[in-house]
Amino acid sequence: MDPLIREQLFVLAEEEYRIFTSRLLPGTKNILGVRLPVLRKIAKEIAKEDWRNFLKDRTNEYFEETMLQGMVIGYGKASIEEILGYVTDFVPKIDNWSVCDSFCNGLKITKKNKEKVWEFLKPYFSSNKEFHVRFGVVMLLHYYIDDEYIDRVLDTLDKIKHEGYYAKMAVAWAVSACYIKMPEPTLAFLRNNHLDDFTYNKSLQKITESLKIDKETKVYLRTMKRPMKSS
Repeated sequence: MDPLIREQLFVLAEEEYRIFTSRLLPGTKNILGVRLPVLRKIAKEIAKEDWRNFLKDRTNEYFEETMLQGMVIGYGKASIEEILGYVTDFVPKIDNWSVCDSFCNGLKITKKNKEKVWEFLKPYFSSNKEFHVRFGVVMLLHYYIDDEYIDRVLDTLDKIKHEGYYAKMAVAWAVSACYIKMPEPTLAFLRNNHLDDFTYNKSLQKITESLKIDKETKVYLRTMKRPMKSS
């Protein structure tokens, strides 16, 4: 990492925010405590300059450095093929939900290259690595819940079998997002799917927690909850 940028991160770090972030990301070490809007501002400035050279430096000793690298990929102006090359290199660095979800949210280039990115994402859905799966799923919920892709999205979610907590929670989040945007096909999916009980019930929970769902619908959806098997 550029020593000047690292020094800038040290200056911008807030101890109270570091403690707050650490509580949200148990097991994630080397958090400095720099707020996300601040990181985005830095990333945008890097993207205006020699961002490719910035990304050549693979060091990411601190959480914020990893986050910054992901943001710069999202802001970088290049062909979809070049960006996906950087994405391929970055995904193995993802080791928590925050880096994953922020990275996916920044890959806006997907909107104009949906079929190409869909093909790129396919291997991640069947990966044995928890955050590879989460990356693929979060990309789906950000960019593919629409008339053209909803059937493929639901079919893909139905086939994901990773046992990792953050992979399962991503699937539940995605199912809930599908329901909120496209309730009819998603309700049909909820009535006939292969989701494990935990992911299925979490999907219902997330839907019923949404302020966009009316009270009567929430009451009905709660009746669909599966009894959890005792271990």
